[in-house]
Amino acid sequence: MVSYKVTVYTGDLAHFSTFHDFCITLVGTDGESNPTKLTTWIPSFKLNPFTHKVECTTPLGELLAIIVQKEHHLVFPNGSWFVAKVVVESPMGDIYQFPIYRWITDCKDHYFQEGSGWFTLSTLQRKNTLTLWDHPKDGLPYSIKAESYSSLPLDASFSYTKEIEMFFTKEKALVELKLTEWVDHKMKWTNIEDIRRLHCCHRTEISEYVYQNWKEDSFFGYQFLNGVNPMMIQRCVTLPENFQVTDEMVFKDGKQSLTDEMKKGNIFLCDYKMLDGVKANIIDGKQQYLAAPLVLLHKTDDKLMPIAIQLKQIPAEDNPVFFPTDSEWDWLLAKTFVKNADFNMHELSSHLLRTHLLAEVFTVALLRQIPMMHPLYKVLLIISWNVFTQSFSCLTLFASSGGEGMFTILRKALSSMTYRSLCLPDDISDRGLEDVPNFFYRDDGLKLWDVIHSFVKGTLQYYYQSDQMVQEDQALQKWIGDIYSYGFLSEKNTGIPKRFDTVGELVKFVTMVIFTCSAQHSAVNAGQYDFIGWMPNCPATLERPPPSKKGEATEKTLLDTLPSSDITVQSMAAVWLLSKESTDSFLGNYPEQRFIEDVPLKNIKVFKEQLNELSLQIKARNKALELAYTYLDPEVVENSVSV
Repeated sequence: MVSYKVTVYTGDLAHFSTFHDFCITLVGTDGESNPTKLTTWIPSFKLNPFTHKVECTTPLGELLAIIVQKEHHLVFPNGSWFVAKVVVESPMGDIYQFPIYRWITDCKDHYFQEGSGWFTLSTLQRKNTLTLWDHPKDGLPYSIKAESYSSLPLDASFSYTKEIEMFFTKEKALVELKLTEWVDHKMKWTNIEDIRRLHCCHRTEISEYVYQNWKEDSFFGYQFLNGVNPMMIQRCVTLPENFQVTDEMVFKDGKQSLTDEMKKGNIFLCDYKMLDGVKANIIDGKQQYLAAPLVLLHKTDDKLMPIAIQLKQIPAEDNPVFFPTDSEWDWLLAKTFVKNADFNMHELSSHLLRTHLLAEVFTVALLRQIPMMHPLYKVLLIISWNVFTQSFSCLTLFASSGGEGMFTILRKALSSMTYRSLCLPDDISDRGLEDVPNFFYRDDGLKLWDVIHSFVKGTLQYYYQSDQMVQEDQALQKWIGDIYSYGFLSEKNTGIPKRFDTVGELVKFVTMVIFTCSAQHSAVNAGQYDFIGWMPNCPATLERPPPSKKGEATEKTLLDTLPSSDITVQSMAAVWLLSKESTDSFLGNYPEQRFIEDVPLKNIKVFKEQLNELSLQIKARNKALELAYTYLDPEVVENSVSV
């Protein structure tokens, strides 16, 4: 007889487990053990780890897998058991590690491969048949088939810490912001300072700066680079035919021309054409309004200054072009319609679609097609779900694009989204923004992209030592196939690959997935209360149509256009919830020790060191800035999409 020492690491308070008996079978190259019952009368979270012996008549050779079966418990028949990892020491002293990190909820056999044997044990690579796709609406990405968050598989749920944070509801947010008494007041504003009373209840350093500077043209331009939606601006090389702006209109001194300034790379455009024709929301029986503006900006003295705004796509007599030389209220009203359009494009396209919905696609495909011991599964510890629903649903109820308009925008955004636009270096190049000064989203984002790419490349090249290995990995090919079919609806124009042919293609795509679910989400999410908390800077909805004439706007016109007090406080509560920083896990943290080989473990160590160095660089840079840009500091970037 020979004896194998089996050590089981199980759940802690964050992954609560109860009393369980279970059987374990060791599978080796020379045979397998008999199922051995392992028993403990102490709750597993109290006895962690615990060790047992498995006796065999002969050595099993090199261990390839274990088979675990939870036995039915009379007291806790529906109890779930969280297994972190199992370590087996052979009679010869060899150590075999089985990283598991999953809940076992039934009494069936569960197969787990040895941590380094991902490419050799194809017979045990079992696809997750319980994770199914659900197609909610035509023209939108598929999602996981689940009736509610609570019905998700336990392995797809958040950690205990995150789950507690998830229950921080809108009502509690209103209490935290001291705005509860305002919810039922449906009054219109009589002056701007009345809105200040709401904002004073909860201010951040940046939201206070926004309040002080929201009317300034330079700050209006700054936000297209470093606000919550840096995705709209692009260099303008030719004026759109529907934006009939002349030199005389924007350069009164006659010393400059649009043609020359475009050649120098000094003219920029934000075009909200995707909002054209979108049916605006109706709130409490009152029609809301949503413009589809074009904005022209001029780089001068290292600042982006707005020089022309057209609020509708089709030129017409009742669609004037507004300029900084117009009256104060005409110009401010025009900028307000732009900011409302930007809010709706940000929440639906830049935030919901391009981070949350894509993260869900990447993750469902991963759970369906990739075995747990596969290196891709280990690298992509970004198991994230579209739990954006609670806060986002509240927000869209009070947005110009709520209701039918929301789905129109999402469909348009998905049909126009490209692979290159998801890869930051390509996106910055395609939009002609390589040399724009004071573009901190770009600066920090490109550095973060490079750090992630270096980690992904070093790790995946260790496992895939040739392009042929990538081509022959069927699980990998099924994963990208799922993403192409269910996430991008098999649209060739997106440029999303249908399969991987080279290691380089795989590395770039996985870098994009990690960047999208961590850094990009932080860039478009973390600053929401900072920039939207002061409502006039970025109103969720507007209650009057875009102006059709100049010279008629007054302060009262602006106040009548802004949302009423009840909608304002609901929007503030929603963006405050969405902006809440997690206390869970940040980029570079791999709390579940799935890797066991020296090379990936070393890569993780270097990854963390590089992230820390970048964080120090960003902090040092921010000390010299009037307004710090913190949203891509690795210290605050979560490792997954969460809220």
